[in-house]
Amino acid sequence: MNNRSSQRGSGPVTLEEVAALAGVSPATVSRFLNGTAVVSELKKQAVDKAIARLGFVPNPVARGLAGGRTLSVGVVTQAIDSPFYGVALRGIEEELAAAGYSPLFVSGHWNAVHEENCIEMLRSRRVDGIIVVTGRLSDSALRATARQMPVVVTGRDLKAPNLFSLNFDNFEGGRLATHHLMALGHRRIAFISGDPEHPDAVERQRGYRAALEAAGVPFDPDLVVPGKYFELSGLEAVERLMHGRHQFSAIFAANDQMACGAALGLHRRGLRVPHDISLVGFDDLPASTYSIPPLSTVHQPVYELGRLAASAMLDLLRGREPAAQMPLPRFIPRESTRAVVV
Repeated sequence: MNNRSSQRGSGPVTLEEVAALAGVSPATVSRFLNGTAVVSELKKQAVDKAIARLGFVPNPVARGLAGGRTLSVGVVTQAIDSPFYGVALRGIEEELAAAGYSPLFVSGHWNAVHEENCIEMLRSRRVDGIIVVTGRLSDSALRATARQMPVVVTGRDLKAPNLFSLNFDNFEGGRLATHHLMALGHRRIAFISGDPEHPDAVERQRGYRAALEAAGVPFDPDLVVPGKYFELSGLEAVERLMHGRHQFSAIFAANDQMACGAALGLHRRGLRVPHDISLVGFDDLPASTYSIPPLSTVHQPVYELGRLAASAMLDLLRGREPAAQMPLPRFIPRESTRAVVV
């Protein structure tokens, strides 16, 4: 090889320069970079040395376009700043990055029209596929999108060509949380529900009721108060319970964020967790381990959800049938619950 790298001008190194220095054709270098070329070990070493000497950095967009792809995946989440979705997005990002893909994140804010706009924007950016993290898009809208490009959706069970869905057993999670409290002797268990338009919220409440019925404990609608999955709604739910003078010894909040708000509401009323009221959440967010007291909760593998969604998308892009499956829910007992003292 000559001292060509010291003679070239400024600007990015081109694929043609690498080819000239390696003594091969530009097409060979291109196929080599895309992993589609079968070349001799001698040519491989020549290309590697040329890349190192020239400091060549492959352009992933150009490489993707050459193969009909942009090496990007659109991700429709609901709230990027959410402690729940943030963990899932990290799982998506890391799984895609390992395969050379980049995510493009947009928020739908639990609004079907906004989500449709997000889908259209991502399609205009020529993403190779779209991951929808829960949301309110209709099944028919998701199927229609899948006719244009691969789609992975979480939070529901849906089957269609070019579409893969991942769901968590929220019913079982709700049942486990309620069963834990009943095993500690609690019978008057208040439930702070999630948004009734969220399928996961409906399933968690169904699990709550199923556990009560299995134990022969009558369902009391006065102990069910609505929430919106945010901390403030948990605080407001406790205020409603206290204002209604309903008797209860435990609270099951449909997510950890509402449980956090409920804990503050109880504190402001002079009630201690768990000495006066036991408290259970759902999701097992990282902060729940460090709350005071640490929160008993249902573990939902949020990072794994993101990682599996991205893995399923990569399978679809490679023409393979995804086999990803969410782990079963587990209950994590911590110091926010205790047995009823008779």
